[in-house]
Amino acid sequence: MTTTTTKAPFRADHVGSLLRPDRLHEARSEFKKGSISAEQLREVENEEIKRVVDRQIEAGLQAVTDGEFRRTFFHLDFMEHLNGFEGYVPEHGYAFKGQESEKRNVRNTGNVSFNPDHPFLRDLKDLIDIVDRRNAVKFTIPSPNMFFNDGIRNPEIYPDLEKYAEDIIKTYQDAIQAFYDAGLRYLQLDDVYIAGLASDNVPWNEDPGEQRDYRIDLAVRVLNESLANKPDDLTVTVHLCRGNYRSTWAFEGGYDRIAPKLFAKGNVDGFFLEYDDERSGGFNPLKYIPEGGPRVVLGVITSKSGELEDRGDVVARIKAASDYVPLDQLCLSPQCGFASTHHGNELTEERQWAKLKFVVDVAKEIWG
Repeated sequence: MTTTTTKAPFRADHVGSLLRPDRLHEARSEFKKGSISAEQLREVENEEIKRVVDRQIEAGLQAVTDGEFRRTFFHLDFMEHLNGFEGYVPEHGYAFKGQESEKRNVRNTGNVSFNPDHPFLRDLKDLIDIVDRRNAVKFTIPSPNMFFNDGIRNPEIYPDLEKYAEDIIKTYQDAIQAFYDAGLRYLQLDDVYIAGLASDNVPWNEDPGEQRDYRIDLAVRVLNESLANKPDDLTVTVHLCRGNYRSTWAFEGGYDRIAPKLFAKGNVDGFFLEYDDERSGGFNPLKYIPEGGPRVVLGVITSKSGELEDRGDVVARIKAASDYVPLDQLCLSPQCGFASTHHGNELTEERQWAKLKFVVDVAKEIWG
C-alpha cells in the first residue's frame, strides 16, 4: 500500500481550485476595462498556472490542476458555454451562511447540446502542455446535475423534465468524449445539487417525500447515464459540496438520505466527501459504498481556514471511517477547493500550500 499509487483518486488528492493571486485579479480587472487584450490576459493566466502547477508538484501531489484560474465560479463558466444556455445577472446571488454571493447564474435559452468549440477544451490542452507529463492532470467541471437547480430549465422550451434530462445526458456524453480526445484521463464532476438533496435546509427540498426521492433517483440516473460511454482508462470522480464561498457554506446535513442510492449505485471511480466539521454528519452512510468499489476521498481537512488540523485527530478520523470502508479504499483531501469562486476563501496562499503539504504528509504516514 503506497501513496505513489498510479490509480486516481490518489491517497493525497485535492478538489481542484486554488486561491487566485493578486496578479491574476489585476489582469482580469485590466481586461474588463479594455486595457489589455484577451490574449494578454491568457498569457498572465498561463504564467500563473505554470507557477501553481510547480507548487503542487513540489508539495508532493500526484494530480495537479490549473487551480480553476480562468473561471469566475466553479460551475457557471462551463455551463454558460454549452449550447442552449446563457449567463445572466439575476436579482439575487446564492444564499450562504451570513451573506449573499455575487449575482451570477445561467438559464436555459434553447435546445441543449455540447458546444464543440467550448473554451474549456483549449484550457485543458494548455494545462496538459504546462504539466508536460510530469504528473497526472486533473480537470474539473460541474456535474450534469447542476443543471437541475431551480430556475435554470426553461419550461417553455422543456415542459418535459425527462426530455431535458435526456438532452443533458447526451450533452455530457459528448463533453466527456471531447475531453478524453483532448488528452484528459482524470475528470472530476462537482455536484452541489445532489448533496443538497440530502439536506433539509435548501429551497428545492420543501417537499420531503416522494418528490425528493424522485429527484434523488433522477440525479443518480443522470450521473450514471452521462458516464455510460466513458472510456475505460478515464477516471471520473464526484465531489459532493455543501457550498463554499469566501469560507462560508450554503447548507448542512449528512449523506444519509442519498447514500443508499448514490453511494451504492453511483458508477464512478471515487467520491470526494466533505467531512471537515459537524455539519457533515457521521461516517455511517459510508456503509453503502461497495467493497472494492469507488474510492472514498475523505475531506477531513478544511479549506475554509488556514489553521492546520491536529495530525492525531486526522489519523483517528480516517481510522474511524475505515470501520465502514476498507482503509485501502480511502484517500485524503481538503473538503473543498480553496476558491470555488474567484473571490477565494479567507486564508493566505502560503497557508493553502501548507494545507496541501499536510495532506501529503498525513497520507504518507497512513498509507506509507
